[in-house]
Amino acid sequence: MPKRPPSAFFVFMEDFRKIFKEKNPDNKQVSAVGKAAGDKWKSLTAAEKAPYEAKAAKRKAEYTKTMAAYNKKLSDGASKKSAPEEEEEEAESDKSKSDVEDDDDESGEEEEDDD
Repeated sequence: MPKRPPSAFFVFMEDFRKIFKEKNPDNKQVSAVGKAAGDKWKSLTAAEKAPYEAKAAKRKAEYTKTMAAYNKKLSDGASKKSAPEEEEEEAESDKSKSDVEDDDDESGEEEEDDD
């Protein structure tokens, strides 16, 4: 299954991580990077966020196409089963059901009362 596309914030994070690591090479804490990125994202104007939102929209469009192809592949694979294969699968599932019912019958036997 195709991986979901990142949101505009995560597209921003890709660039921000590089910049943050250059400015803070000794800081290895993921939480510090995330907190700084969140603060920076909140301070950006709509115009500054626009390029990241455009990249995210582009990735989402690509994802939609990929998902459509993936779903088509899945549906084609399911509809291409031959009749003997389907009958064999049904027979196996019926056998499983009867085996389960037999097990229930054996455990459900009534005990005799000694009155």
